[in-house]
Amino acid sequence: MTARLALLLAIGTATPAWAQDHAGHGQMDHSKTDHGTPPPPPADPAVSGTDLPPGDAPAPPVPMPHAADGIWGADAMANSRKVMMADEGGGQRFAQVLLDRLEWRDGGYRWEGEGWFGGDLHRLVVKSEGEGKDRFESAEVQALYSHAVGPYFNLQAGVRHDSRPTPKRSYAVVGVEGLAPYWFEVEAHGFLSTRGELTGRVEGYYDQRITQRLIAQPRAELNLSAQDVRDTGLGSGLTSAELGLRLRYEIAREFAPYVGVAWERRFGDTRRFARARGADAGGVELVAGIRAWF
Repeated sequence: MTARLALLLAIGTATPAWAQDHAGHGQMDHSKTDHGTPPPPPADPAVSGTDLPPGDAPAPPVPMPHAADGIWGADAMANSRKVMMADEGGGQRFAQVLLDRLEWRDGGYRWEGEGWFGGDLHRLVVKSEGEGKDRFESAEVQALYSHAVGPYFNLQAGVRHDSRPTPKRSYAVVGVEGLAPYWFEVEAHGFLSTRGELTGRVEGYYDQRITQRLIAQPRAELNLSAQDVRDTGLGSGLTSAELGLRLRYEIAREFAPYVGVAWERRFGDTRRFARARGADAGGVELVAGIRAWF
């Protein structure tokens, strides 16, 4: 009896092997267990920037300004930035021909257009405009160098030649054109002829989209002269003004017929000179034309 009781007590107080294994597993230090993932490298203050230890130490130096230099090397990337990225970021060369107005009015016609070649900063611009009925009454062509002086405006300088009216005139041209606040297209140019005659022109228009294809365009033009030029029928001061409203429909972005109305008036001595040679002083006309570019 005594031997049997001693055996039972021994069995009851003994810890099974599975319990010993489980107890040992519960006491393991998992922080020292290698699960196959290496610990992250310590942060480099010069690279991390904001991952700094607390304190009032001076700020770390700014990392390299071009991240690609750290991969491909500064020398290799310097050439890419100088040539390839500069070209793709604004150094390209483009060209456009714009026939802004080719219209018929009161038995006559009028044209205005330009073509240019260049990039965002430098361009060569050629402009032409004129009007007539049975023959040319006025015809001019300009060749200008255009240089961007800001995100929205270009400074222009060059020459202008008028083949009509006679006698012919040649001018030096200086002016500015660009996009004013509220999306107004504006331009102003001064002209100094080889005979010392100073004239000027200010133009502006605004495209108001009614739909994605239907656009109303109010337009204004003022012409000025610093002195009387009797040979060409100009008086000093404000010589003429034109206001117009055209409604065009873009069949394609590059081609749009339009209709509209235009009011034109000569002033001062210019008006008197026109009447003396049998021309009218201006009036209201219906216009129809096309606008195209490529």
